[in-house]
Amino acid sequence: MSTAALIFVLTSAALHALWNALVAGAKDTHVTTAVALTAGALVFAIPAALTWDVDAEAWPYIVASGALELLYFVLLAAAYSRADYTFVYPIARGVAPVLVLAISVVFLDAHVGLAAALGVLAVTGGVLLVRGVGGTRADAAALAFALGVGACIAGYTLVDDHGVRHAGAIPYFECILVLVAVPYVITVAAMRGVAPLRAAVDRRSLPAGGAMVAAYVLVLAALERAEAAPVAALRETSVVMAAAGAAIAGRERVPAARIAGAVLVVAGIAAIALS
Repeated sequence: MSTAALIFVLTSAALHALWNALVAGAKDTHVTTAVALTAGALVFAIPAALTWDVDAEAWPYIVASGALELLYFVLLAAAYSRADYTFVYPIARGVAPVLVLAISVVFLDAHVGLAAALGVLAVTGGVLLVRGVGGTRADAAALAFALGVGACIAGYTLVDDHGVRHAGAIPYFECILVLVAVPYVITVAAMRGVAPLRAAVDRRSLPAGGAMVAAYVLVLAALERAEAAPVAALRETSVVMAAAGAAIAGRERVPAARIAGAVLVVAGIAAIALS
């Protein structure tokens, strides 16, 4: 993986951890997410227009990616309605890079070297150790929803790996964001009303929207320079960054399994970067 791709995807992971923390701390995550999506679409509308480069070949990928990301939000909300963060998040984020790796190698004939493949598996295992799976009672439906979220992440990562070849990263994602934001906001407004959406326009939702879009634009830039499997794996370091931030702030203790997981993630990153 090139140095530029490595920097892009790790910066993206940091921004991903940031916007997730902002949304997770909101009183109503659905309303805050709706405002964040809208804010992100508005902020990046002008840059997308100024750098507009979307070939006709990109539109099938844009539509497919938009549908997968919308389904991602629906399944994520359903999963969180049945189980908590400590169960859903590590499964959803951990399974995605493994699926991307398997599909890339088996079905797409992508070239992923042994070191990179081992790095993907190391990052995935490390993420699960750092965040942990447990601490909650969850039923089969919650597990199915969490796995579905992971499948959606894998799906739109693979779609975007091809789609971004036919468009600039910023206008490409702006199109996807509009396809996701419009139905999501309409649905939330119908269920919650317009007043809560207005009230949620604050210093939490607006930075979350900017970070959300910037994070994915950086992923698209990385996908232009590297295979999807290692990019998908390195994105999951956001879980480690979030856990590290909580530990540094003194909000969580650091057990031995978490330290081992962090070491495994670093080893995985090194294997991917050197492959």
